[in-house]
Amino acid sequence: MDELLETFEISRLLSRKGCPYDNAVAEATYKVMKTEFINQMTFQSLDHLELELYDYVNWFNKHRIHGSLGYMTPVQYRQAALKKIV
Repeated sequence: MDELLETFEISRLLSRKGCPYDNAVAEATYKVMKTEFINQMTFQSLDHLELELYDYVNWFNKHRIHGSLGYMTPVQYRQAALKKIV
């Protein structure tokens, strides 16, 4: 896997092999994205995929409530957290 990443000059964003803490969050996010977005659509072109992905990420962050965030959107949760700091 590391050789493939090096071939395409891609840097690893997650932790090292054998350190599962942030991997669980990433895997859960990928599962939701596949279920709610990828498996529900047929993309006609790369441009179509980019447009739909932009819309999905906007919806996911600004409109979709998350139970793990106290039934707030990620944007609302972040704003609430920032208000507590100030």
